[in-house]
Amino acid sequence: MYIAYFDETGDDGYPDYSSKIFVLTSCYIDHNKWKDNYLLLSKLKHHLRNTYGLPIKTEIHTKKLLLNKNPYRKLNLTNEKRLEFCLCIAEYIKSLDIKCINIVIDKTKITDKNKNIYKDVLDISLKFNVQRIENDLRKADTENKFLIITDEGRIKKMRQIARKIQKINYVPSLYSKSNYRNEIKRLIEDPLPKNSGESYFIQIADFISYFTYLYILRTNNIDSWHNRLDWLDIGDVTRIIDEIKPILNIEASKKGDYGIVIYPK
Repeated sequence: MYIAYFDETGDDGYPDYSSKIFVLTSCYIDHNKWKDNYLLLSKLKHHLRNTYGLPIKTEIHTKKLLLNKNPYRKLNLTNEKRLEFCLCIAEYIKSLDIKCINIVIDKTKITDKNKNIYKDVLDISLKFNVQRIENDLRKADTENKFLIITDEGRIKKMRQIARKIQKINYVPSLYSKSNYRNEIKRLIEDPLPKNSGESYFIQIADFISYFTYLYILRTNNIDSWHNRLDWLDIGDVTRIIDEIKPILNIEASKKGDYGIVIYPK
């Protein structure tokens, strides 16, 4: 069985929104390898404490770190040290025995013609992410199952979506403009809530999600970054993405080098 941890960057609102894209990230792990992965992340937290002064129990929250907000402001890290901090996390992530899928909804491409499909941003992004986890597990083993653990904020909506796609699920065909039914069969239980501050894996999903967010905004010319990120450049972000590439499910998308799935196409 696999455990899939989810986190997101951006807001899932439409047509009113504060971010032009929404990124939903999943990190899924074979339960037999969970303990080894957990111990490696525990070593990371101890390394961050010993090297940068981050208390063990302090949540890794990537946006707050890069924007130098509390509790990270208290660490008095320079811009160079904050980038070094992130590269350190990325080096540990690439050693994990996990897989990661990033689904991006570009709201600037939602039109009158496709808004019935994409207007519920969380619904469609969760559906596409879960579908790709299922496809990957099906290739490896016909008996593989998985369950979802996510931060508490959107748990009610995610439960509703997860139940729906197990009963009826239409997915776009790769070979035509039509859709076909392909219900989710390997997901067990409703998505389960966990406080992100108590889950190393949700914090890792947050890290990957936020750097994917920055990467897509800039490389696809969708929007500018927060003005407090003027010290960071796209080369730095690409360096992070390259570092974690070994754990990205590259087969999730045939476009680009990192398997990032962007909708609408």
